[in-house]
Amino acid sequence: MKELYDGKTKTVFQDESTGTVWLLFKDSATGEDGVFDPGSNTVGGSVPGKGKDGLEVSQYYFELMEQNGVPTHYLGADLDQGLMQVRQLTVPPLEFVLRYESAGSMCRRFDLPERLPFDPVYTEVTLKSDEQGDPLITDRLCQMKGLLAPGQYDQALAILEKVGAVLKADLAKMDLDLIDLKIEIGIDEAGQMYVVDEITPDIWRVRDQNGQIPNQIDCTRLLLEKIR
Repeated sequence: MKELYDGKTKTVFQDESTGTVWLLFKDSATGEDGVFDPGSNTVGGSVPGKGKDGLEVSQYYFELMEQNGVPTHYLGADLDQGLMQVRQLTVPPLEFVLRYESAGSMCRRFDLPERLPFDPVYTEVTLKSDEQGDPLITDRLCQMKGLLAPGQYDQALAILEKVGAVLKADLAKMDLDLIDLKIEIGIDEAGQMYVVDEITPDIWRVRDQNGQIPNQIDCTRLLLEKIR
């Protein structure tokens, strides 16, 4: 297969004979100085089996999203190979962020206390650029840069809020309180928008009943105990 893109935690391939697009889930995890953190922009290490575990969690949540009317790029998965079959879409370099309370980088950027609740939820969009520090970006700038068409910014935020609602309700059944999450959006030739990439603890933070925030490795293991 032809490699289309190599990211921090996944590689995108295309079968040149069929045109099928696949995501390979890697064992790498984001973090710094040996500490895993889903909010980090660097790879903090590798955990054997993490890729296949993440694929299994993503499969569960993509199928749950589809059941709740959220369009996704998911078409199927090969858990043994760590591969997910996906729609071929245009994915702008944007991350759509939803926050139920203040935490992490937001507190540092805006000098806010931790655990400040947001009602209604707080949403923001960032330009996916490690070199520029993932700056916030507006609807107008997205259109000026040719990343989104008119109306797509708000449409993507509506999808984001639906993803958050479905995810928060499901995690609550496992005694986990969703703090924040980020998703990526893909667009087909007709302008239809889909949730892409993954839906795993690599894109969210939760708090357990003891008030602790488990890292993405521990959270994945906990989830697998519940969904298998």
